[in-house]
Amino acid sequence: MTGTTAHPLPHHREDGPADAPPLILGPSLGTSLAVWEPQMAALARQFRVVRWDLPGHGGTPYDVLLGHRDGTAGTDGTARTDGTAPTEGTAHTVADLAALVLALADSLGIDRFAYAGISLGGAVGAWLAVHHPERIASLALVCSSARFGEPEGWHERAALVREQGMAAIAETTPGRWFTPAFVGTPEARDLLDGLRTVAPEGYAACCDALATYDLRGDLGRIGAPTLVVAGRDDPATPPAHARELADGIPGASLTELAGAAHLANAERPAQVLAALLGHLAAYPADGGATDDRTRHAAGTTVRRAVLGDAHVDRATARTTAFTAVFQDFITRYAWGEIWTRPGLSRHTRSCVTITALVARGHHEELELHLRAALRNGLTAEDIQEVLLQSAVYCGVPAANSAFALADRVIAEHREGK
Repeated sequence: MTGTTAHPLPHHREDGPADAPPLILGPSLGTSLAVWEPQMAALARQFRVVRWDLPGHGGTPYDVLLGHRDGTAGTDGTARTDGTAPTEGTAHTVADLAALVLALADSLGIDRFAYAGISLGGAVGAWLAVHHPERIASLALVCSSARFGEPEGWHERAALVREQGMAAIAETTPGRWFTPAFVGTPEARDLLDGLRTVAPEGYAACCDALATYDLRGDLGRIGAPTLVVAGRDDPATPPAHARELADGIPGASLTELAGAAHLANAERPAQVLAALLGHLAAYPADGGATDDRTRHAAGTTVRRAVLGDAHVDRATARTTAFTAVFQDFITRYAWGEIWTRPGLSRHTRSCVTITALVARGHHEELELHLRAALRNGLTAEDIQEVLLQSAVYCGVPAANSAFALADRVIAEHREGK
């Protein structure tokens, strides 16, 4: 470990079993650790989840940034050569925030951990993966970027909130964070209410950090298995930013979610959770054994994420002594080995599965996987395109039956059944 336990720590919360694999979650600018609440119940069942607040956000005071002295943070995001702490008036960096995360991990006795972060929180994880690769077992970047636009825009926003407070950006933030259809929901209102409680100096300091952040030239140095998640309607970090990350990080996988803006995990909680669980199951923080028990556990996690708890519970309840061996087989092999592989996104696997089931005329399984596809982030339009493609290569009669079935499933999905 890096020996930073004497440094001031950010406010944080732990959930899940103390002996479970560690997972650290980073928030987006303007949010607190509560931004991860939609995924917490499921994640805490399997992981020791540590969430932290940015300086001036949630329960972390702004001046926590002024106390660490590990020499990692410079105004350009590289190491400070004199080992001094940032002081009042100094431009803070993503490296400063990363030092806080390492200090927190050390204080909790966590050496190597999985990390997932939203936007600025993702940038912190990417910086750690480049500069402290021995600490990062796997990485998930949600609506993040290797560079968040021109520095001038961030400096202007920092100056604005320093002069006028958080109310100055309250009106423009909803359009960045959410799609129009989601803005009026209770979940969106809660997050926006949280924005108004952020300390202006803390928000401005994070803007300064974003202004100097540019990891584009270092993406190839990230060796941790990486998942990139993008909202297709994200104006703050558009899908092009996610593709740059996925193209630049060796072996990274990319999942794009329809109907999601910048806080995709709030708008599409099930889809983000499914992507995270699959990624984390494939790359456990402890290196993970590859025995049957581990594959079964990983398969159960992904099976529940894709098909839903209700279906898996029904299948489990119907299991007999005769069928148990088959249930074990498909959980380990189909879900624990194939669906957990990083080579294809969950979205793509759903498309392939639908096509195969159309071709073979397995309508009961097709209905199941159409529902799973909607849970995995496919839209009705995506499914329509898959079925049209199937009509050409699998036959019109097969596609005709599939269209009728999909029409009913999509209608029921929209009605919330």
